[in-house]
Amino acid sequence: MFKLTAKALACALTLSLAGLVQADPIAIKFSHVVAEHTPKGQGALLFKKLVEERLPGQVTVQVYPNSSLFGDGKEMEALLLGDVHIIAPSLAKFEHYTKQIQIFDLPFLFDDIEAVDRFQQSPEGLALLTSMADKGITGLGYWHNGMKQLSANKALHEPKDARGLKFRVQASAVLDEQFKALRAAPRKMSFAEVYQGLQTGVVNGAENPYSNIYSQKMHEVQEYITESNHGVLDYMVITNTKFWDGLPEDIRNELTAILAEVTVAVNKQAEELNQRDKQRILDAGTTEIINLTPEQREQWRDAMRPVWEKFEDEIGAELIQAAGRSNQAD
Repeated sequence: MFKLTAKALACALTLSLAGLVQADPIAIKFSHVVAEHTPKGQGALLFKKLVEERLPGQVTVQVYPNSSLFGDGKEMEALLLGDVHIIAPSLAKFEHYTKQIQIFDLPFLFDDIEAVDRFQQSPEGLALLTSMADKGITGLGYWHNGMKQLSANKALHEPKDARGLKFRVQASAVLDEQFKALRAAPRKMSFAEVYQGLQTGVVNGAENPYSNIYSQKMHEVQEYITESNHGVLDYMVITNTKFWDGLPEDIRNELTAILAEVTVAVNKQAEELNQRDKQRILDAGTTEIINLTPEQREQWRDAMRPVWEKFEDEIGAELIQAAGRSNQAD
């Protein structure tokens, strides 16, 4: 009886080991809410391509664009429940998980997209990626959408020109205060409703990168765009911490390397897209683009400094100072 039992155990162990060798590949669900032709959409597809080329039979990536799996309001909950493994929300969506991320909403803190890059790759910027791990969220990288410009049906040269206007904002405490500092009125509105809101006068202006303005045809209902570069509209690529930490180390390391490569490609494409769409807006001839003088830009920054001070305790004075230092190229 013992010999039969031992033989049976040996057979079972052999079958079990064979099963491990032939185990199903790890499936990663990457969900996002934008179209596939956008930098974020293209980044998700490039991530899938490189992962399946470099980890064949070990990892597959399923991409769900255009809110086809989870919408804007549900994707974070889905990630925390483990129903999806990677998402890339706007940075403005993280203030409920860590107040430090609000640094990216502070107006006129960064001079340009190169300064944003320097900060995001600094020790302080990289530390923000892991600042939500205790809440089940691990950041994997920053993807650009671009620097924001102010659009309105009134020429905005100086801060006082914005007084009394109604501006559409994302749901962000910092962005609310940004327009209140100008004595303007912030109005929370979903992105899909902005064109109609501008067309009907529910709001008079908005803040967006050129690519958003052009793709949503906002330039058709806005007479002026001030090239303010006053803030950044970026995404953080995030994953479920438990899922990520549970991956085999060699696979996790390779996925990290692939994401770093994809991030470079996404950010390059985002900048090219914004410059292309700026030219398309100029070619359309419907909107005047206003370029600020250095003196005018400094007036806007001075008008916004009270917003930095208001959120200094939540974000951290040292972090704000580190971001300020990124405006100086090495």
